[in-house]
Amino acid sequence: MKRSICGIDCDKCELNTTCSGCAESGGRPFGGECMLAKCDREGKRICDMKAKLIEEFNALNIDDMEEVTELYALRGSFVNLEYDLPGTKKIKFWDDDRIYLGNQLCKKGSDRCYGLTADENYLLVCEYGENGSDPEIIVYKKR
Repeated sequence: MKRSICGIDCDKCELNTTCSGCAESGGRPFGGECMLAKCDREGKRICDMKAKLIEEFNALNIDDMEEVTELYALRGSFVNLEYDLPGTKKIKFWDDDRIYLGNQLCKKGSDRCYGLTADENYLLVCEYGENGSDPEIIVYKKR
């Protein structure tokens, strides 16, 4: 039986068949590092880290974004959208195999959503349509 570090029920996870297990892999279930496992290894409390990130996201004061109340462990490939930047081709900001903290929130008065992603160094808030279509960066900042 696989064991998680952050409390996710591995038996109920849809990635169970492709994941090597967080505890068994030393916090690298897909090959890339899990920021929750790293926090745990450093002796920090995961709930304190999540609370700090929630505070940072809410402090951005994005008018039509719901209040952030929870962040979830998400595989990078789920949140790693491609963005068009001026003068460049499409760019991705995250590693598909790392585990980040994030959430999806409805944009008030719109059929679009906000995607929130964070690691130890950066916060990203993007806006996108159905299934991640037409993503736009709202905030990308160093923590």
